[in-house]
Amino acid sequence: MIRIQIPRVILGFLLCGVTAAAQGQALWTEGVNYFLVPVPQASPQPAPLPRGKVEVTEVFSYGCIACNNFQPIMHRLEKSLPPNAVVTFVPAAFIPAEDWVVFQQAYYTALTLGIAAKTHDAMFDAIWKTGELQIVDPTSHQLKSSLPTIEKVAAFYHKAADIPAQRFIDTAKSFGVYNEMQAANAAVVAYQVTGTPTIIVAGKYRIDVQSAGGPEQLIAVTNFLVAKESK
Repeated sequence: MIRIQIPRVILGFLLCGVTAAAQGQALWTEGVNYFLVPVPQASPQPAPLPRGKVEVTEVFSYGCIACNNFQPIMHRLEKSLPPNAVVTFVPAAFIPAEDWVVFQQAYYTALTLGIAAKTHDAMFDAIWKTGELQIVDPTSHQLKSSLPTIEKVAAFYHKAADIPAQRFIDTAKSFGVYNEMQAANAAVVAYQVTGTPTIIVAGKYRIDVQSAGGPEQLIAVTNFLVAKESK
């Protein structure tokens, strides 16, 4: 029998790594830190992802101030994910009084036109920083009486991505974009999302900052679930 002698220092590091991994897994509890989605087939993706890929979806709205504040965390989450993770976005529309339906329509129009990735952050900035598409009066802090229309949003996309405004409007009113919006609404209901931002992993697990225990924990829980699904 051949015996391999492992130096005690290295053995100590190995044991520490195993212990840390076990402790990390024990930290995240289903029903507390993350929740099992009852209808996993509700994913809005039109086709299954390639084998080995794991979808990480942010349910959001451009009209949601919490989603705007969450953007730096979402960027960090994206950078932390392994190569087999595929990040997608589902815009919610359950607060139409705050223009969420128009913003949902805008996202799927941009996605159809192939400019969503380029304009995603810019849309948040136009609403919450520059005020170009603002929905809240900066003085009264109340909703503005006149909210951005899809025509006004089209003018923004023309400037931000050089897409002709009329082409944007025509696409926004197309049957394809309408179907995307209906699929998103169905997915939000199936995922049992009641607030934004919310993270969905593999169409099976729902997480938010509060349930995870904070922004750092959300990143850790998401990566834990991605690793779980990758197995």
